[in-house]
Amino acid sequence: MSGTSAALKPPAGAVKPVRHPDAPAPGELLGSHYEHCFGCGGGQAHGLHLQARAGEGVSVTAEFTVKPAHQGAPGLAHGGILATALDETLGSLNWLLRVIAVTGRLETDFVRPVPVGTVLHLDAEITAVHGRKIYSRATGRIGGPDGPVAVAAEALFIEVKVDHFIENGRPAEIQAAMADPDQSKRVRAFEVNP
Repeated sequence: MSGTSAALKPPAGAVKPVRHPDAPAPGELLGSHYEHCFGCGGGQAHGLHLQARAGEGVSVTAEFTVKPAHQGAPGLAHGGILATALDETLGSLNWLLRVIAVTGRLETDFVRPVPVGTVLHLDAEITAVHGRKIYSRATGRIGGPDGPVAVAAEALFIEVKVDHFIENGRPAEIQAAMADPDQSKRVRAFEVNP
């Protein structure tokens, strides 16, 4: 990315990220972290329905198809939708560390237009960890995983405790997520953005 801000540069003392031993295996579909998430949930009619897969090390890949409901300009994806796809993909990385983290900062470069009907191929990786701060980057390509870059982002995620969501979310949704008998789903519901 051009002109990355100082907030997205790992400080001295940052360490290389380490994949958690219980993280999903490379190639494994991560699935939706929350049914009603606009980025990955199946419960959103006009959502992205983004599907991420664990990669090697601390990386993920994902794809989503730009639909007519995702337009900004006629026939082209809205920039906010593309930023959402990057943010969702970057947020999926935290499952490889097995931490709950929220987006602290996201800087996006829009390189070329993405037409409706296009499959956006995303790849993301964690580059460094410093205390509760997780530094990462992602690209979105059109025409295939090796196609031209359409969008790119760098991000800073902040590790939080589940209390962050309990104290700030709507009680009905929080209670429903906490009541899920599937412990993995219960934890994953709270792994993403503020």
